[in-house]
Amino acid sequence: MQKSESTREFVKDYYGKAAQEPKEDLCCPTAYPTEDIGHIPGEVIDRFYGCGSPISLAGIKEGEVVVDLGFGAGIDCFIAAKKTGARGQVIGVDMTDNMLKVANESKSAVSTNLGYDIVEFRKGFLEEIPVDNKSVDLITSNCVINLSPDKRKVFREMIRILKDHGRIVVSDIISSQRIPENIRGNEQLLGECIAGALTEDQFLSYLEQAGFYGIEVLGKTYWKTIENIDFYSITVRGYKFEKTAGCVFIGQHAVYNGPFKVIIDEEGHVFPRNQSIEVCTDTAQKLSDIPYKGMFTILEPDQNSKEASCCSPNANNGNGTSCC
Repeated sequence: MQKSESTREFVKDYYGKAAQEPKEDLCCPTAYPTEDIGHIPGEVIDRFYGCGSPISLAGIKEGEVVVDLGFGAGIDCFIAAKKTGARGQVIGVDMTDNMLKVANESKSAVSTNLGYDIVEFRKGFLEEIPVDNKSVDLITSNCVINLSPDKRKVFREMIRILKDHGRIVVSDIISSQRIPENIRGNEQLLGECIAGALTEDQFLSYLEQAGFYGIEVLGKTYWKTIENIDFYSITVRGYKFEKTAGCVFIGQHAVYNGPFKVIIDEEGHVFPRNQSIEVCTDTAQKLSDIPYKGMFTILEPDQNSKEASCCSPNANNGNGTSCC
């Protein structure tokens, strides 16, 4: 059996048992507001093994399509269903049969409490998400990515199923330094979300390499220390932006409005504050949308030429004095 397959089998068995008998000490430092979980049965809440509140921080809009990866007993899916409303769709993906059973048994009670049924649970792997290409507005996961034997593939799968300008909000465990082999090979610590943790730099770098933009750490909380390695719960947001083929320059410029003196985007563009920098059509579109919207002023070709003529050192306002 390959290592990735053996890891999956261990995780399925470990969390299958956690579905049958709740483990109070399994993960992690978080709790949900009462108003978010009042419609959810207690057996689901008792089996919550997350390490953050991605659903609470995701800014879910009515009617959105939401996918939750590694849904466990279904708590984040059921919260998302309340937030997205009857016009939305929520899909949970998990590989553990016992968790699927608990979630499906609780679904009718949640639907009755909400007055509508928009949640669907699917069996599948994070590395092979059973969801169509470009069909999802939001992806969440809660202390699950660290359990995957191929995290890079998980992030690529997220990009695949997201719509253009779709987003992820994920919570996971990260470490202050790379995990040594004696910890990485410890199955008990794997189940406890320790052995498979990435460093923060690795986690964010993998997201960038998969193609995510506007990556932001929304929250970070200390969890525990093992063998002088600190472990934290981290919640991260990132966006998909589809670059078009043949990006062209048509005279558009971007002006970074501040407050920082200078910033660099994911593609290496340098934007000093209040300086007009020529950008291609793709970059102009990207900077005009979330999460960058409001940080930049995009000057179209005619606007840029007018501003240049006014602000040229030799320009004047018609009465012999400089307009700058």
